[in-house]
Amino acid sequence: MKFLVLGSGRQGQAIAFDLLRNPSVSTVVLADSSPESLASARKLLGPRRLKTAHLDASDLVRVRKLAAGSEVFISAAPYFFNLGLARAAIAAKTHFVDLGGNTGIVRKELALHEQAKKAGVTLIPDEGLGPGLTTTLAAHGIEQFEEVREVLIRDGGLPQDPVPPMNYLLTFSEEGLINEYAEKATALREGRRVEVDGLSEIETLEIPPLGRLEAAHAAGGLSTLAWTYEGRIRSMDCKLIRYPGHCSAMAALKAMGFFSPRKIGIGGLRLSPREMTARLFRESFHRPGEKDLVVIRVTVRGLREGRRAEAVYTLLDRYDEKNRMTAMTRTTGFPASIVAQMLAEGRISKPGAYPVETGVPARPFLEELKKRGFNLSWSLRYLEPVKTPQASCCP
Repeated sequence: MKFLVLGSGRQGQAIAFDLLRNPSVSTVVLADSSPESLASARKLLGPRRLKTAHLDASDLVRVRKLAAGSEVFISAAPYFFNLGLARAAIAAKTHFVDLGGNTGIVRKELALHEQAKKAGVTLIPDEGLGPGLTTTLAAHGIEQFEEVREVLIRDGGLPQDPVPPMNYLLTFSEEGLINEYAEKATALREGRRVEVDGLSEIETLEIPPLGRLEAAHAAGGLSTLAWTYEGRIRSMDCKLIRYPGHCSAMAALKAMGFFSPRKIGIGGLRLSPREMTARLFRESFHRPGEKDLVVIRVTVRGLREGRRAEAVYTLLDRYDEKNRMTAMTRTTGFPASIVAQMLAEGRISKPGAYPVETGVPARPFLEELKKRGFNLSWSLRYLEPVKTPQASCCP
């Protein structure tokens, strides 16, 4: 099996790392426009079965030619390239997976369904941490019920050793972080798709062994789930997890305009508060060498065998000491690698473009997660006793 991975940053390296652990993978071509990033990847991954290529994601002619020799093309490039890359994959007649990042673009990729089907290839965008891994946990939970009434997705990346007062560690793009806080989030309420403010409806939750945490709405986390289950599930939302106090502090910054993209005049200069905040986030929250963790809690409630029941999924992943890989990198990159390998092996074999919740078979995916050492547990319990029929009274 041969794979093309476009983007040799942290996520691209994690995807390639996981692919290369499979002895059935003959070659991984890792492509990027940055020679320095490619050199870093070669140092981490070694030369065995890894090839590198200098490639600009905007050069779709070259992308198509390079993808044509691979079973699966995986994009770890910025989200705004993915629609063009998906089209290039179809032209190259190779399967395609990406990490998502923007629901609008993902929906445009899904609109390529008939083209992908005609080419005999499968497109599964949005396969990262959340959406992606969390989406499949929710889909697995939904499968356990005859009728689903509520789906609650909670996930977040945190420092193992929080530093007050913000208690946060940046393990991905600061612009992406601000987008989660500043933009509208999608949810289902009374079965209808609605928009809610990012950082709103802060709630408290307990997750052993981390103790008390908080969660608030985040843009993009629910993604296509809102469209797939609109009218079928009464309530569904996705919130990010933080240590107590962080969400309120960020909400205060948002209310004061620190996330606004509108430029304002200061001392003869015109500056966007959002650009300044991104710079400060990078300086304050990016602390190389510190160890992170990722925590996920997915709760699904509904009717099973006519009784109210609840399925709860918990995943806690920590910084990989042996391979010096962050938990955020593992939980974002490995799901894309898993789905790509399932496509190459024929375990996903329906041509077309599919959202994660309908394109990825949940049970085999969760089995692959456990093979990679992810600490995933789930339980199912009934919320009401068995209803015993009452004896009928004789006339």
